[in-house]
Amino acid sequence: MSAEKPQETVFSVRNLWKVFGPKADRIPGSAHAGLPAGELREKTGCTAAVRDVSFDVRKGEVFVVMGLSGSGKSTLVRCLTRLIEPTSGKLSIDGEDVLAMDRARLRELRRHRAAMVFQHFGLLPHRTVLDNVAYGLEIQGLGKAQRRAKAAEVVEKVGLTGMENRRPSQLSGGQQQRVGLARALAVDPEVLLFDEPFSALDPLIRRDMQEEVIRLHREEGRTMVFITHDLSEALRLGDRIALMRDGEIVQLGTPEEIVASPADDYVRDFVRDVPREQVITVRHVMRAAEGDEAETGPAITPGATVAEAIEAVARAGSPARVMDNGRCLGVVDSDLLLGVVAGTRQEEVAA
Repeated sequence: MSAEKPQETVFSVRNLWKVFGPKADRIPGSAHAGLPAGELREKTGCTAAVRDVSFDVRKGEVFVVMGLSGSGKSTLVRCLTRLIEPTSGKLSIDGEDVLAMDRARLRELRRHRAAMVFQHFGLLPHRTVLDNVAYGLEIQGLGKAQRRAKAAEVVEKVGLTGMENRRPSQLSGGQQQRVGLARALAVDPEVLLFDEPFSALDPLIRRDMQEEVIRLHREEGRTMVFITHDLSEALRLGDRIALMRDGEIVQLGTPEEIVASPADDYVRDFVRDVPREQVITVRHVMRAAEGDEAETGPAITPGATVAEAIEAVARAGSPARVMDNGRCLGVVDSDLLLGVVAGTRQEEVAA
């Protein structure tokens, strides 16, 4: 995963607050700052949608922010480009202070560097697919021939070839979302920001769109920040996940870290029904090889999931070797793997 190697930081967020209500700027750092949401509203009339949040988004990763409705995740992603103004804290992109940007610089940020894909597609009904995709390039001032050529490339990339001249009303929900994705891609942003883009789609189309995001990320390596309330979507897409509750990040880690070692009962409840074997990898559960185990048996990579390892072990009828660049790091056997599935090795995996 991209989280395993040192990377540049794209977005850096430190002690970020967004408070709604009277005299909101007085809340961060005050005696009221730590109050539960209900008590804060009762005493001050304010709501802290984002509370003292800090994280970095690394170049080339899919950073997922997830939580239930009202957790602050959508407010947080809008703060990144100041579609919502933060109340206090520090926020930078590529080392540049976002909170110090003037209007012109903010327009440049939103048009060129960080493009948003919303749940509600916001397509222009009177424009064709091609002209909807080209809209951001038109705003940037590109000539008609150039922007239509670029838009045509992106339309093909998202699987809409042949639909260039259709209007949004002639498209399915999934196709409309592809147009929204293509429009964001067309401006070639450094970061794609997704605000629950697929939550209105039916399950099959939603899965197709998730596959599309995975494919595009694999092909382009573009940095993505993805907001969702769906744990399975977060686990499927994210290199790292920030799990929010009441405006705060309660745990930040890889999908494997969150499933194997939940930070508290809230996170534990969230991941209770996750098939552990599909998330936890053998690098975290393998044991040392004994006897000639390092020389025999099927070979799997350290990133193989427990589910994949179970299949390899069952097929071979012997322990599987965890191999990296020709070196045996350890082995996994059926007892060990089935213990992970049953949850009996939770402490070992967490460690």
